[in-house]
Amino acid sequence: MSFSFKTGRPLYATVVSMRKIIVSEFITLDGVMQDPGGSKEIPRGGWNLPFMNEEAGQYKVDELLAADALLLGRVTYQAFAEFWPTANMGAFSDQINSMKKYVVSSTLTDEDLIWNNTTQIKHDVVAGLKKLKQSAGGPILVNGSAQLVQTLIQNDLVDEYRLQLHPIILGEGKRLFNEGLDQKTLGLVETRALNNGLLLLTYKPN
Repeated sequence: MSFSFKTGRPLYATVVSMRKIIVSEFITLDGVMQDPGGSKEIPRGGWNLPFMNEEAGQYKVDELLAADALLLGRVTYQAFAEFWPTANMGAFSDQINSMKKYVVSSTLTDEDLIWNNTTQIKHDVVAGLKKLKQSAGGPILVNGSAQLVQTLIQNDLVDEYRLQLHPIILGEGKRLFNEGLDQKTLGLVETRALNNGLLLLTYKPN
């Protein structure tokens, strides 16, 4: 801490507190993240459903309640916007419907933004994401949104990865880490094994 010699009062430097972007994904042993809930995106979709017991569900509830906003790509946003407004799943649906949502899309119109509290990031996506990180608020949670996640990774905008690793090999579908990414080293922050075989892994970029 530095002081003013004239007044003796502390001089505080301006500190910019960046919001944390947390990428939280269901993922298979072979790295697939696509269609865990069975939205018919791929023939083998719905692979997460057999593992969603009470313990796994509570993890997702706690995670959502600790977040301040959702950041989603177009496909995931439209799937969520169709399902969640009429869902009745207690604290989870209450939170996800009331919280702030950001959707990254150049094609959605104002009429497509049917989910309440939605803001669209439409042009100059990377600049928009950086501005979002610098805005006031708490942690921003990303679910699904494969293309958006690639953009976040490529531009070093992910502060934390939370991977719910499923003991299943799918053999098809979009993967969390695509070929062609720059080499990155992650630090393991936390591990937790659930009684159904799921591993909850938390990493932060080094």
